[in-house]
Amino acid sequence: MVSGKVISTSNEIMDFATVQVKGTSIGTRPNEKGIYHLKVDAGKHTLVFKAMGYATVERTVTLQAGERQKLNVKMHQKDMELAEVKVEASHVGRINKSAFNAVAVDLKSMAGLNKNLAEVLTTVPGVKLRETGGMGSDMQLMLDGFTGKHVKVFIDGVPQEGAGTALNLNNLPVNFAERIEVYRGVVPVGFGTDALGGVINIVTNQRKLGWFADASYSYGSFNTHKSFVNFGQSFKNGLLYEINAFQNFSDNNYYIDYYVTEFSDDGISENTDKTKIYHIKRFNDRFHNEAVSGKIGVADKKWADRLMLGFSYTHFYKEIQNGVLQKVVFGEKHRHGFSFIPSLEYRKRNLWVEGLDVMANVNYNHNITHNIDTASYKYNWLGQRKYTGVPGEQSHQNNEAKNKNWNGTLTANYRIGHAHLVTFNHVLSTFERTTRSYVSGSSRLSDFSIPKRSRKNVTGLSYRFMPTEKWNATVFGKYYNQYNEGPVSQSDDGIGNYIQMSQKTSAFGYGAAGTYFILKNLQAKLSYEKAYRLPSTDELFGDEDLEAGRANLRPEKSDNVNFNLGYTPRFGKHGLYMEGSLIYRDTKDYIRRGLDNVGGMDFGFYENHGRVKTKGYNVSLRYSYADWFSLGGTFNSMDAIDREKRLAEGTGQASLTYGQRIPNQPYRYANFDASFYWHDLFGKGNMLSLTYDSYYQHEFPLYWEDFGDPDTKARVPEQFSHNLTLNYSVAKGRYNFSLECRNLTDEKLYDNYSLQKAGRAFYGKVRVYFGK
Repeated sequence: MVSGKVISTSNEIMDFATVQVKGTSIGTRPNEKGIYHLKVDAGKHTLVFKAMGYATVERTVTLQAGERQKLNVKMHQKDMELAEVKVEASHVGRINKSAFNAVAVDLKSMAGLNKNLAEVLTTVPGVKLRETGGMGSDMQLMLDGFTGKHVKVFIDGVPQEGAGTALNLNNLPVNFAERIEVYRGVVPVGFGTDALGGVINIVTNQRKLGWFADASYSYGSFNTHKSFVNFGQSFKNGLLYEINAFQNFSDNNYYIDYYVTEFSDDGISENTDKTKIYHIKRFNDRFHNEAVSGKIGVADKKWADRLMLGFSYTHFYKEIQNGVLQKVVFGEKHRHGFSFIPSLEYRKRNLWVEGLDVMANVNYNHNITHNIDTASYKYNWLGQRKYTGVPGEQSHQNNEAKNKNWNGTLTANYRIGHAHLVTFNHVLSTFERTTRSYVSGSSRLSDFSIPKRSRKNVTGLSYRFMPTEKWNATVFGKYYNQYNEGPVSQSDDGIGNYIQMSQKTSAFGYGAAGTYFILKNLQAKLSYEKAYRLPSTDELFGDEDLEAGRANLRPEKSDNVNFNLGYTPRFGKHGLYMEGSLIYRDTKDYIRRGLDNVGGMDFGFYENHGRVKTKGYNVSLRYSYADWFSLGGTFNSMDAIDREKRLAEGTGQASLTYGQRIPNQPYRYANFDASFYWHDLFGKGNMLSLTYDSYYQHEFPLYWEDFGDPDTKARVPEQFSHNLTLNYSVAKGRYNFSLECRNLTDEKLYDNYSLQKAGRAFYGKVRVYFGK
């Protein structure tokens, strides 16, 4: 037996390394403490220690029969960091070596930047961020042609359904996490999810650092303030705690360009000249949120590697400037709410028997949202108003929605020898919403008297075979079960006349994934999945305000195929990263978000839209020279095409949208960045970096592309934006100072249904970090 500890030269635990007997398939990995145990025959052996981003280490040992030897190893990091989006080192390298089409973004070098987690994700191939405005606005992430609810978000492997507005990715600071894992298309069973488009897993820093403190503050355009504090400590007896708090505030009073409905002096008549465009400032769009979370528990016990009790409290306030279209202006409409989230986490390696690792998480999300729309005025974009005599700018309401959401996850991994791994996962999620109104009646988009409930179970079982480092393969199966109960409109226009309906769904899915290293640095990945995506609570029940739910939505069924080829050669100080992916999705009962207008009220709605096929590709290229220079970018092309030939099931009427792209969805977009680094500037351990990044988006139609006059058709125009960031770190990152200019050329940027976003903006950030 040979055993020991594997660490880096900076004393970082190398639990992601591999230990292998040279010339054989015998090997192992260190545990979470960096300790490995390897059984070998008596005799002379050469042990090879490898880790992505680190120089390979070889050590020779000679053992007698029954002898145990201790061999500790320190590994030196290679001079091959690719900056910004890093696809090397530690857990990042392990993810990229997996059979799944996945990439990991290392956030440690970005902690001093004034970014949120959603903005960081835009550098990942296939990812597109869509926002309806400034800070706190509604957000969707596109991932390989899938949008919004198709992509599931996790924090440390725990699903974030029902977590509330304050914990959206565009409200979480980059300091919040250590890395982001992005799984595109087919995802590991261990996540226990029903995602079709993929999974985004936010991984926080769970390493035991003795004590640490991380604090930052930023200020910028539109009276934007952001602050973040994170501190914690671990003790020799295994006790540890952590406190995390952050806040965001912005008036969001940026300028947009739009026509104005002018009110006459008599307060009765109106005049709208759509050819006269004003440069006007938003005036009812303030947003702020506050969050505090804490964890306390123990680690490194015989009965638990990690047992943590956690809590989170969040609060938000959001003024609603406009509806789902920019022509709809609100002057007093707003919402606010809070959430409380207790949680429990348990992890244990080698539970009961060698090779059995168990992880369990449970959390309860209790959040309340208060929608207020009581003003008896109509506003225009100049902030002027006229009295209407009818309360409610959109629909008269003053209601409180209480959401209760339980999430429980159990994952068990059983390692059989060095080549076999069996994984079992089960996720239980329940949701219940009750709404009460402080004015008469219900929202026009819902019926408060009808209960809204959902219960979801997803069970998965997988088997991975990894005979060598050169290739591995995984097969898996999933069982889906869901029960929904809520209101469904019986009216032709989808509004009013609600009745209570319930629906049960169950299905089986399956798939396989494999990877093979064609050459040392040339890796191929192929995966297939027969998947189901169960409707989310927002799609089923809406938001009681601007979105109408539909409780009888059917789950999406999809055949997904992903092929990925990655090449990462190294030529001295020159590093190259090339990746290309092909994506194919054949989705039935596709859940599509659309817009409608009934009685002068614009609102969003959801419907099952027959069959949609998505075909596309993305290409990523990055070059680095030592740790002085890096540049790269991605190009994405995703066509989601309507393939439903008939207008309705069981009818012979042909669909007029057959063969057209799904509307209001970008299908060509790209990003590019270049970074320069000056080391030891004005002192040893200091570094100055300058980064330029840009984003391109091809124009796309708001509605079905073959309908209407091409000259007057509503489109989101082609866009090309530029950002510039200057960051100076002192004492190896202990102090950070950054300046950032977004939308450097003050381009007019648009997104969902032509909702205009902010123009040129400036931000500054200061960060301090201390720790052992």
